[in-house]
Amino acid sequence: MTTDSDVIIIGSGIGGGTLASALAPGGARILVVERGEHLPDTPDARDDVAIFERGVYRSDEEWYGADGKKFLPGNYYYVGGNSKFYGAVMFRYRAEDFRARPHLQGASPGWDMSYEEMEPWYARAEALFRVRGATGQDPTDPPRSGPFPYAAVPDEPALQTVRQRLLRAGVHPASLPLAIDLEAWLKRGQTGWDAFPNTGGAGKIDAEVGPLADALKFPNVRLMTGARVVRLETDPSGKRVIAAIVRRAGREERLTARHFAVAAGAVQSAALLLRSANAAHPTGLGNSSDQLGRNFMNHNTSAMMTLSPFLRNDSVYQKTLFFNDFYNDDAEVHAPLGNVQLLGRITGNILKAQAPALPRPLARLMANHAFGWFLTSEDLPNPDSRVRVRGEDIIMDWQRSNMDAHHLLIKRTKQVMRRAGFPVVLVRIFGNKTTSHQCGTARLGADPRRSVVNLDCRSHDVENLWVTDASVLPTSGAVNPALTIAALALKSATALTGALR
Repeated sequence: MTTDSDVIIIGSGIGGGTLASALAPGGARILVVERGEHLPDTPDARDDVAIFERGVYRSDEEWYGADGKKFLPGNYYYVGGNSKFYGAVMFRYRAEDFRARPHLQGASPGWDMSYEEMEPWYARAEALFRVRGATGQDPTDPPRSGPFPYAAVPDEPALQTVRQRLLRAGVHPASLPLAIDLEAWLKRGQTGWDAFPNTGGAGKIDAEVGPLADALKFPNVRLMTGARVVRLETDPSGKRVIAAIVRRAGREERLTARHFAVAAGAVQSAALLLRSANAAHPTGLGNSSDQLGRNFMNHNTSAMMTLSPFLRNDSVYQKTLFFNDFYNDDAEVHAPLGNVQLLGRITGNILKAQAPALPRPLARLMANHAFGWFLTSEDLPNPDSRVRVRGEDIIMDWQRSNMDAHHLLIKRTKQVMRRAGFPVVLVRIFGNKTTSHQCGTARLGADPRRSVVNLDCRSHDVENLWVTDASVLPTSGAVNPALTIAALALKSATALTGALR
């Protein structure tokens, strides 16, 4: 079957959904192709045992590590993509993240565009995702053309105490920028939103509830679910994509369009383009630079749990604070270390899922006095850190970098937490097969010899091929990438609209 469109968007996550919403008012015939289905609205969506212990939403797809062993990467395949489960944190990259700068172990090459060039797109992305936040609290905040669309999500009483303790400990706690409608979220259930799926409501503004829903209000936008794109075909010259081959309900279909946008996630997008190799593109579609699948980055991250017997945590959602005092510089080593932000509320059942040997009553007792934190450090681009394909299989060879900075961030954060009155501090460093915040496999740049797409996210080699997800990020920074993905997709939409004309 051939279905003609002006634009086929592959993937309905942050990048794909945002692109669709920006293109929709122009009248172009848009088809969004998603391999997953809509998340059903069931009681499991707010059940911490179902989510964290039973893993009811976890994909059974396995990838191979460089050691040849299979692992579960933790990706989600639903309408809205991974954003259905995200923590709704919508940071701007800091201005320094766009510049070349040294790190403790290596250097960041920076971007071929500045923060100032990205700022208008950040502002539009914040409006699209209805971001709540506050200015004037974090010294690393980059310049803004205007305030946040909405006021910050309020701290719960226990977190008000934690904020004051952190201030006395000498850091600058600030309100997390969040794409969350708190009243709507809590109306459906008294839980946090971090790792809880968003079903049946606008409480968490994910890719489906936000931009994709906006796009689908237009009659020229359609959504095809349960459809996995297995390869892209080009004309004999290799200069244009002419069709997407889709596997749906056990059979293959051929979908045609004038333009194709790949937004399946940094690993899956790279895998699709690599599998689309042909005579004109023998090493992968749009890969004359030999950078496709390379420079995979995946934040160095840890979970930290702080406990105080004298402070009870009776919060419901918890995730409202962060501090960046070690983000751009450490007073001793003079290098960037990273970001510290709250996790969602750790319940006894969540703690039990992470430590199965822990008796449940003890887990609940500990959770009543525990505050969870997420520590993030920058992973640096490396051409040998890469995604490969072998038939249908994905091979992930993540060459982790800059771990000394992450260990130092843990040390500095422990010191802060003890000054803040938390005598017990526990840390778990996530392993190199935890694939959160994947990025970098189709890097953006001005030089076709060193990058896969140009500054508008269009392929240097294929004139009607666009990539609008985390694949294009030249560096990982040390904050959540969702807003940057959305901002780049909005920027790309302007260029794509011009190409359609």
